[in-house]
Amino acid sequence: MSDVAVILFGHGARDPGWAGPMKRIREHMLAQPGAPRVELAFLEFMQPTLADAIAALAGAGMRRIAIVPVFLAQNGHLKRDLPVLLDAARAAHPECEITLAVAAGEAEGVIAAMAEYARSCAA
Repeated sequence: MSDVAVILFGHGARDPGWAGPMKRIREHMLAQPGAPRVELAFLEFMQPTLADAIAALAGAGMRRIAIVPVFLAQNGHLKRDLPVLLDAARAAHPECEITLAVAAGEAEGVIAAMAEYARSCAA
């Protein structure tokens, strides 16, 4: 997986602690055998931007980049802003296959894990 990367893409916030869960997701991923390169990127308020993260990965020789939105739902930012950012990144880096996953909160496994967590809170 030397030319494969994942970008965990979040909204961003003025409080740097907001990125803590995304950093922990990254650390968990990197602890797994055969992990791809994993980076964080943000829509606003935090660095790097998605464009900067993709440019850095492309410059490092990554040829497949999967964008994983760490959002609860397919909201307005993912419907309006992200397609524009991806079009620009794909035009700037035609040597890279840049794919987009569904928002993390829409994935069945994540929904099941959140439901189990909520159930455990009642125990």
